[in-house]
Amino acid sequence: MSDFPPYATKALVAERLPIIFPNGIENRIYCTRDMAASTVFAMIYVGAVEGANQYLGPVHVYRMTDEQADLTADAEREAYANGVVRGQYVVPGARWYADNSREPIRDETLREGLVAVGAVLARTDLPTTSGKPRYALKGSFAKLFNPALDGQDLEDAIADFQRTSLSRGALARVSIMLSGAAANGNGVQVTFPNSGETRQMAPGPSSLISRAVVEVFAPRFMADPVVLWLSESGNKVVARDDKLAARIGLKIEADKNLPDLILADLGPAEPILLFVEVVATDGAVTARRKSAILEMTDAARFDRKHVKFLTAYQDRGTGGFKKTVQSLAWGSLAWFASEPDHIIVLHDVLAAPPLAMPG
Repeated sequence: MSDFPPYATKALVAERLPIIFPNGIENRIYCTRDMAASTVFAMIYVGAVEGANQYLGPVHVYRMTDEQADLTADAEREAYANGVVRGQYVVPGARWYADNSREPIRDETLREGLVAVGAVLARTDLPTTSGKPRYALKGSFAKLFNPALDGQDLEDAIADFQRTSLSRGALARVSIMLSGAAANGNGVQVTFPNSGETRQMAPGPSSLISRAVVEVFAPRFMADPVVLWLSESGNKVVARDDKLAARIGLKIEADKNLPDLILADLGPAEPILLFVEVVATDGAVTARRKSAILEMTDAARFDRKHVKFLTAYQDRGTGGFKKTVQSLAWGSLAWFASEPDHIIVLHDVLAAPPLAMPG
């Protein structure tokens, strides 16, 4: 091989990956962690780039060493690229990873990470059982690690790669996550679906999720949604509608430790109550919370089959979801603002189906 891409250090690769793959990318950790930086570095090092007829295998990653990485001449890179695969090359220094790192490199970093987001191409002419190298960087992705590319030119190149290579869903998630971060310093205005009224909430991720529930979730999954109760951290009541609640048989008492939101769907013959917990870091609908709320609705003689529970998150990749998913109550729902057309149903076969809202 005569033409290698410009040499880039692993440190440069590690610095740029989180910028190329911002919050909101599915399986982002697989694309930005140390192993991802090592993998992309190794692909650049051995010249595994689209159109070069050179490919990377996990062996190129886990047998790389600091000493080898410092050998930057094309002849030295080519000797490593070909010799390691044939077992005919003695690599100087201590390996970056053990041989048993083959699976996470192949399955997580490559297949579930870089290949899935459109940054890496995989050969389709090899049997799945073949041990031959099969991965190459997409040309537009490889260019992002040219050390000569920086400043505005780098920003433009990254934006172009994201626009042309990432899926529509990934771009939507990134957009939502970025807009949320940008709004954290300002108040969050919420527009109610039933009346068009607006309310101002304090800045912060919880308020942004609450707004998404009211403005995005409710119109998608409810026929005729109304907001009965909306609060924020510190037990501050943003909005409540006692008259409408009383009309459908519910007495709202602020001292009953109510959830962040109570919505009602007036579309069905029998109204549906939806109790919503908003999770930025903690506070999901657990079995205990569900039971406490059911005591309240039982007291109001509200049929349990018309009472639903939802935990709302910003994104599946956030710490709040990872922290609370194991405590979500059976028979409840989970929804993510970054993927608004989808919903998780934790179905309890011993109870009535938890989702009876149109969608």
